[in-house]
Amino acid sequence: MIITRTANQCGKADYGWLQARYTFSFGHYFDPKFLNYRALRVLNQEVLAPKAEFQPKYYPSVDILNIILQGEAQYRDSEGNNFHARQGDCLLFSARQGIRYSEHNTSDTLPLTRLQLWLNACPQQVTPPLQHKVLPDMPLTLLASPTSENNSMHLRQQVWISYLVLTPHNRQILSLRGKHAYLQSISGQVMINGNKSGDVKIQCGDGVFIQEEQELILQAETPFRGLFIDLAD
Repeated sequence: MIITRTANQCGKADYGWLQARYTFSFGHYFDPKFLNYRALRVLNQEVLAPKAEFQPKYYPSVDILNIILQGEAQYRDSEGNNFHARQGDCLLFSARQGIRYSEHNTSDTLPLTRLQLWLNACPQQVTPPLQHKVLPDMPLTLLASPTSENNSMHLRQQVWISYLVLTPHNRQILSLRGKHAYLQSISGQVMINGNKSGDVKIQCGDGVFIQEEQELILQAETPFRGLFIDLAD
């Protein structure tokens, strides 16, 4: 089964310095039908105005994946670690108890656009506080996994996150490890076909909940970038 959640159906916020779209309940946006999806707790696309910043704050026991789509950002934690990220960077933070984290758009003129995921994490597992990859221009790349396979970043949860880059009419087959997955369109349009579902089309900002499918066939209709989250439980 494939269930679409379009960009227009998501929660939205506009604070002037911050514009956001929320797939799940977050901040002021609350929908009891969309609290999380298995281990996937947050999926936000946010745009920070030039020089805007998130003040230092604590996070629950989660792994936080940030994908920089446009602009540059400075990340700091209360232990003195900092990292400067730019477009095309993918960062994985292992949030730890008692540590505060901040984010700052360093540009005077350009907005910072990024995709952010939170995944419930097992706090007993020890991983680096920050892991980093540069997004490649490849059809399918494993970004993060619980076993760090294929040079992927290490997640503290049974979740596999892959990055997709498809050219028009390009086809990609995805095999699912478990019964649940989520596919997010970052840009472009793609047609999705599952073993138990007919064709479903999604475009920029749309996502799909995937249940009880063994395999997905993706056919790009335009240049497509997306994120595939395999929730193997």
